[in-house]
Parts: sequence; C-alpha cells; structure tokens
Amino acid sequence: MADFSSLGLSDWLVRQCEQLGINKPTPVQEHCMPAILQGRDCLGCAKTGSGKTAAFVLPVLQKLSEDPYGIFCLVLTPTRSLAYQIAEQFRVLGKPLGLKDCIIVGGMDMVSQALELSNQPHVVVATPGRLADHIRSSNTFSMSKIQFLIMDEADRLLEQGCTDFTKDLETIMGILPAKRQTLLFSATLTDTLQELKKIAMNQPYFWESKSETRTVEELDQRYILTPEKVKDAYLVHLIQTFTDQHDDWSIIIFTNTCKNCQIITMMLREFNFPTISLHSMMKQKQRFANLAKFKASVYKILIATDVAARGLDIPTVQVVINHNTPGIPKIYIHRVGRTARAGRNGVSITLVTQYDIHLVHSIEEQTQTKLKEYPVEEKEVLKILTQVNVTRRECEIKLESTDFDEKKEINKRKQLILEGKVHFFFSNTPLHVQSKLEKVLSHGLTAL
Repeated sequence: MADFSSLGLSDWLVRQCEQLGINKPTPVQEHCMPAILQGRDCLGCAKTGSGKTAAFVLPVLQKLSEDPYGIFCLVLTPTRSLAYQIAEQFRVLGKPLGLKDCIIVGGMDMVSQALELSNQPHVVVATPGRLADHIRSSNTFSMSKIQFLIMDEADRLLEQGCTDFTKDLETIMGILPAKRQTLLFSATLTDTLQELKKIAMNQPYFWESKSETRTVEELDQRYILTPEKVKDAYLVHLIQTFTDQHDDWSIIIFTNTCKNCQIITMMLREFNFPTISLHSMMKQKQRFANLAKFKASVYKILIATDVAARGLDIPTVQVVINHNTPGIPKIYIHRVGRTARAGRNGVSITLVTQYDIHLVHSIEEQTQTKLKEYPVEEKEVLKILTQVNVTRRECEIKLESTDFDEKKEINKRKQLILEGKVHFFFSNTPLHVQSKLEKVLSHGLTAL
C-alpha cells in the first residue's frame, strides 16, 4: 500500500491528512491522485464511502498552493447536501492555505451569493441550476481562468432522468476555458460515462474499482426477520442495546416516508433517545441545522428518508438501520453506504417482514453478499412490545393534530406552481386544503 508522500503530495498536505486521522490512501486515491497531479483529465468510478472526494480535493489544494488565485476550481454536484459536504472537506484540508470557498446552491439568497462570487473565491462548489441562474443574470464574476472543473456524482449530472441538468450544464460550459483539467467521479459507470470516455479528445485517465460487490468489505450486513406489528419494538430494543454498550456511537435509521420519519423521531424521543430527523418536509435551513447537530454529536441518532441517503458524509457513523426493506437494491446500497466509510468498520441492520423476503434476495444478488441474521433476545422485545405500540399510536395522534398531511399538500402545491402544473393540482386537492394553500401563497412566489 502506497502512502500519500509517494503519490506526490507535498509535506504540508501529508501533515494535514495525518492531523485529521487520514493515514493511508484508499484505492481510488492511490490510483487517481498521481494522474491528476500530472495534469491529466480523470474519470474515476468507485463505490460510496471509498474516499472519492479527497481523491480530487487533495490534488486541487496542492496545485492551488503553487499558484493561488480565484476562481481556481469549480465543483459541480447534483445535490445541496453534497455541495456542503465537499466544501467542508476543502475547508478542513485547505486550512493551512487560508482557503476561500463559496457554495452556490438553491434555497439561499442570490444577492449574497453574487457578492461571494464577485470576491473571487479559490473554490466554487455549486449545483448546476443555481450557478446557471447566476451566469444568466450577472456579469460580476468570471470563470475564464479556472484550472479545474470537477463533476462529483457525474452519473447523476449527465443522465437525463427526473432531474435533467443538460441546459444548465450547457450554460456553465459556455463560460469555462477550453484549457483546463476536467475530473469526473461517480459511484457507477453508466452508459453516458462510457460514451464520454470513448469520445474524449485527450484520453483521460480512467480507473474503476474492480471489487465484485457493491458494498465495502468492512460493512457487516445483517437482517432481523420480524412481523410488521413488532418492527418498532425491535427498533427500540436495538437502539437501547447499542446505546447501552456504546454510548459514543452514532446511528442513522432510514425509513420510507416523511410521515413515518416524523413519527419514529417522536416515538424514540418518548423513550429518551437523543433523536433528530431529516426529511423533505422540513425547510432547508432546518435540515442543515439538524444535520450539523448530528455531526457535532449533539444528537446521536438521526432518522432520515432517502432524501438524505446520498451525499451525507458523516465518517463516525457506526450503525445504519433500515426500518423498511428498500424495494430497489441501489437504494439499499446508498443507505448502508453511510457507514463503514473510507476503511472504517460499520454495521447495517435491515428489519425484514415476511413480505420483504424477495427484496432481500434481490439485494443479496446485487451486492453479491449474503446478509446474516442479527441475533436478538425475543423475550426482551416482547417485554416492551405493548409500551412501544401504545407510544407509537400516541405519536400518530399528535402528528395528525398538527395537519402534517396538509402541510405536505402545501409543499406539493408550491412545487407544482414552479413547474406550471397549477390547474392539474387543484383538480386533485380538497377545498379546505386549497384555502390554506392560498393563504400560504398570498405573499407571492418570492416566498416559495
């Protein structure tokens, strides 16, 4: 195994890595970093938790230290949460440089962002939509001299799926210099990336992880077979066991709906577990605040929907629990990829009902890993079953009294207005909900 010095990193960066507990490069770092430092374009494909972000952050920082100016590097990513994660790695690893970064994502004030861009930060981390908006509406900044264009999760940026970034990417590419290094990183090698690899003019360095499985070896993958009505009791028992044995561990629990996420959070708080939630019904600022509290260990347990399954970088998570069995193996891989990251050990436990066994078989086939049963004392679970079920029902009643479902309709209404589908929505919306929508929207679209 190579060390960072042998890959070509400067002594100050090696020391910075050591101070942060990063002592040896992961395979994607070992293979891609020398090529990037040599000035080559790069396409790297490696699974979640393999250290892809540091594979491009470290070489960029080294090149920046040799000739510091702004804007030196542009990083594009499909999600806000991933943009914040990448920017944080730049800040932490680039602290000795006095690095200036700028995050350009939706949901934040455009005037403040425009001011940050005009100050020529060293690194800009952006989602394509918001950066393209700035390019179309402002001429106060220039990207004509950038040295690096990086696309993280390039598969999602370049695929024409639910979110099509094509027009925004065309706008962005129009202001970038032809002479630059382009780095693409992805968890999966899609047909689009394969085609891009073939037609690239200057033959980029290509590296793909050859691991047979889609999950890392350090991950201990388990399941518990449980009737649907006993699932919550198993969950409470698991958390109690982990917190009793390891009070410093962090746990992420994934579930399939915003409502279920909220109910589980409320229920676990009734059992005095330090719990916080993350789902799409929350405002963006609240999501960031909750995530920050979890990362700072103010709360040790995070309940999340799949809105959080991609892009989170919380290296200290020891356990992932799937409250529901994902219907798509790819979702399972993304969920459990929140633990056992960058060479660390981790445990994932999936609560499986009798109706989910075929889903487990699909997951095992995709990951080429046999899930092992997690041993549980059933007598201990039965002792708390009634209390857990009563507590959950009380939480459901409390949530119903807060008009949670109607708030979901309001959020859906906002999105459909932005997409120009107002009339379609009204035909499917109860009158009492419509009246609430009108009140919420009375301040105009700027409030959305």
